[in-house]
Amino acid sequence: MLARRIIAALDIKDGRVVKGVRFQNMRDAGDPVELAVKYEEEGVDEIVFLDITASYEKRSILINVVKRVADVLSIPFTVGGGIRSVEEVKALIKRGADKVFVNTAAVENPELIREIARVIGTANLVVAIDAKHNGSYWEVHTHGGRMARSIDALQWARRVQELGAGEILLTSMDTDGTKEGFDIPLLREVVKRVDIPIIASGGAGSPRHFYEAFKAGASAALAASIFHRGEYRIDEIKKYLKRKGVPVRLER
Repeated sequence: MLARRIIAALDIKDGRVVKGVRFQNMRDAGDPVELAVKYEEEGVDEIVFLDITASYEKRSILINVVKRVADVLSIPFTVGGGIRSVEEVKALIKRGADKVFVNTAAVENPELIREIARVIGTANLVVAIDAKHNGSYWEVHTHGGRMARSIDALQWARRVQELGAGEILLTSMDTDGTKEGFDIPLLREVVKRVDIPIIASGGAGSPRHFYEAFKAGASAALAASIFHRGEYRIDEIKKYLKRKGVPVRLER
């Protein structure tokens, strides 16, 4: 069985790492380079870098910050936020990103998924889905969670796989930052509909929450605030998972 991955998220605003609750009330959490180094030392499997205001502000990603982080890492590094073209993807890969993820531009131009996959390969393309339950279904949101799109997240997950996404970064806006656990019902429904790996995101507050996400079918689980605030070390979570029978990488 493939090892399950623990991923640390660096949500970037104005060159600094920030974290909020349900995509609101963002607070400073530190320097991205310092945090990236710290998390790699603790045994994190990947780092995800998200320029959270790039799409909303209709600008390109903070590529100089991407390069600074990439230069200090030896683990996989995934970058997204404001990506609108294949040319931008090429620039990010050139500056050290191992994988890229798209959200807003993919919703507005689904063929972009196919175009990027053709250039960098399916394995290096992640599609991020930010979903919030609207009382009837889980609805896709874009522009950093600011815009509801009237798109069913479960149907969209199946569609992005068809277009060439190699992985889905699934964030529940209902649980994001709450530390009350991942949105397991949402996760289970998406896992049922696709064959590609799913990264569970939004709501991690304890090692048990990671275990629940992996039991529900996630290939990886992502967290931010519990790492930024030093509530749990990554190696501590991995040791807990190992004891619970979840395959994880404990040594490099």
